[in-house]
Amino acid sequence: MHHDPTRPDTPHQKLRSVARLLAAAGLAADAYLHAHLADRYDAVSAAVSQGNLFRVEAAVAALAALLVLLWRRPLADVFAGTVAVGGLAALLLYRYVDVGELGPLPNMYEPVWFTDKKRVVIAQVVALIATSLLLLTRRRPRRHA
Repeated sequence: MHHDPTRPDTPHQKLRSVARLLAAAGLAADAYLHAHLADRYDAVSAAVSQGNLFRVEAAVAALAALLVLLWRRPLADVFAGTVAVGGLAALLLYRYVDVGELGPLPNMYEPVWFTDKKRVVIAQVVALIATSLLLLTRRRPRRHA
């Protein structure tokens, strides 16, 4: 079924459009903030620097934002939600637990809250809620008997 631009959007379609925009905005903010902070974390290093991990997060979050906006498939929504929840889980883990070095990963323990870290949390939570809404309100194809 294709969207007919001459017909008004249903409340369901409007809700999904808003959720899609919120997911993309949250992921774009996540990408921007990680890219912005990356150089500050280059010195935190093992085989891989925390700055490079931030750059990877920025690139993956930017890709997820584009996919959730442009591809509009459940797989894109799952990917976007996974990026949001993975980033949030890592941030909270390293905020509250001193994990130490893990293989090639540096010790990223940082037991403080600062403005940009709070903004990242907000962006990731917005993206997670919005992608969850997209997945929960997805219309499933009808099966014919």
